[in-house]
Amino acid sequence: EVQLVESGGGLVQAGGSLTLSCAASGFTFDAYVVAWVRQVPGKEREGVACFSATDGSTYYADSVKGRFTISSDGAKNTVYLLMNNVNVEDAADYYCAASAMHCVVVFTTSQYDYWGRGTQVTVSS
Repeated sequence: EVQLVESGGGLVQAGGSLTLSCAASGFTFDAYVVAWVRQVPGKEREGVACFSATDGSTYYADSVKGRFTISSDGAKNTVYLLMNNVNVEDAADYYCAASAMHCVVVFTTSQYDYWGRGTQVTVSS
């Protein structure tokens, strides 16, 4: 059974930092890209960051470049999202998603093969 389990969400003050984790299981981790996708109720999903275990490449939305860092611990099949200098526009439900396609493709299509249940990030001003 494929599982993507997010953790680490919560309340963070604007300007602060938060780290999200996504534990993956049930699929060949190295054969997929894993991304963080966020959604605010009533708005479209937005790809935030993507990591490819195949070559270690990363991809970021312009809105988070320089502030967020995606990384992976291959031994644990876990992908992290370090969120620095958080602002109120970052408040959303954050989902971990996996795709067999390249990061650039899934950022455009949002066609992921697997999804986690999400973790909520709330930002106080």
